[in-house]
Amino acid sequence: MSAPATSSGEPISGKHQLIASLESGCKPRTAWRIGTEHEKFGYALDDLRPLPYEGERGIRAVLEGLAGLGWQKVFEGGNVIALKDGQGAAISLEPGGQLELSGGLMETIHQTATEITHHLDQVRQVADPLGLGFLGVGFQPKWSRDDTPWMPKGRYAVMRRYMPLVGGKGLDMMLRTCTVQVNLDFASEADMVSKLRVSLALQPVATALFASSPFVDGKPSGLLSSRAAVWTDTDPHRTGPLPFAFEAGMGFERYVDWMLDVPMYFVYRDGRYIDCAGQSFRDFLAGRLPALPGETPTMGDWADHLTTAFPEVRLKQFLEMRGADGGPWRRLCALPALWTGLLYDDAALDGAWQLVKDWTAEDRDRLRREVPAAGLSAAIGGRGLREIAADVLDLASAGLKRRARLNDSGRDESIYLEPLLATVRSGRTPAEEMLDAFHGRWQGRIEPIFREYAY
Repeated sequence: MSAPATSSGEPISGKHQLIASLESGCKPRTAWRIGTEHEKFGYALDDLRPLPYEGERGIRAVLEGLAGLGWQKVFEGGNVIALKDGQGAAISLEPGGQLELSGGLMETIHQTATEITHHLDQVRQVADPLGLGFLGVGFQPKWSRDDTPWMPKGRYAVMRRYMPLVGGKGLDMMLRTCTVQVNLDFASEADMVSKLRVSLALQPVATALFASSPFVDGKPSGLLSSRAAVWTDTDPHRTGPLPFAFEAGMGFERYVDWMLDVPMYFVYRDGRYIDCAGQSFRDFLAGRLPALPGETPTMGDWADHLTTAFPEVRLKQFLEMRGADGGPWRRLCALPALWTGLLYDDAALDGAWQLVKDWTAEDRDRLRREVPAAGLSAAIGGRGLREIAADVLDLASAGLKRRARLNDSGRDESIYLEPLLATVRSGRTPAEEMLDAFHGRWQGRIEPIFREYAY
């Protein structure tokens, strides 16, 4: 989720503040938490069309209904554009009306599973009387860009104008994709770098395991993750596998330097978004931003700017894993299980590094570009991705078992990896199962996906 913009915060006097802000995310292991986010497509049950913002059966009505269940409304220009619960969780809108839950900070994945279950129950409680449904896949399977209503958020108007100038699929990213991601902590700068490198290298493994978007415009796209393919042609200045993260000297300052060169989208002032797309935050620091001549940024402006970069793993005061397609409940829980098992256990993290340490930047980039079509059939370093995924899941499972966080039935968090283990055993991604259904029992029709993959 991109939180509502703010121009608040102390003025920025130098780069040291930006470095210190990222460094302030360092936490002792006892304070590490798990924050899971997921997006879903809303649609009308009668005609399967995406939901507009306004109307008796629009997104606003859904937000109003959820507010009646205890959520607090967040407004922009008189429109409800998000909800919050006062305890760290939030519900927000993506550009095409995708509804996103940004979950609270949990100690265990058992708590995450409970949170997601409760949220989906609330969504159904509101959606059912309205004749609406919500779909768990990675790319809108039926409707085109032109069929998709835009949500009334100021930042999206800026991005809508700018995206086609820098990539061919940025508008698809905004309107027609859904993801699940997990946000995880680090103890120190060195710990951050270790986790960042491992998770950047292994993001294509997650993409393959979670691939669930083989359809575009109502027919097979030739891809297993159409969502992941979109990210290879969105904006090269703010996306990708961050090759500099593997170079000597990587740390908070190096990421700040990169972010200073990521072109800006906007500055938020007095309730409105000022379009400065393509302009430089470095110029803003020097008081030379063309959109606001003579004005310098606040830490609130920097926080907003951090949300406008979309690498495979994003650094804020935590690390965001961004490589997976959205999916059903079991996979929404599997994603945090995968990364928690790998990154929150020292032996698992070391083992994961041994898997990827010899991959070159060219290897990693090639794998990222091959996986959307090849899935687990891709290869890197002379090994098939299915074999690598099996090793990754073994490491994650062992890490979760060592964490020994038990539910009421005495079971540890490794239970949430079962959908991924089943995928590796079969060698078939969720997308390939969807394609089997499309060519089989769906009889070449896309409409059944809205029933079989609804929440």
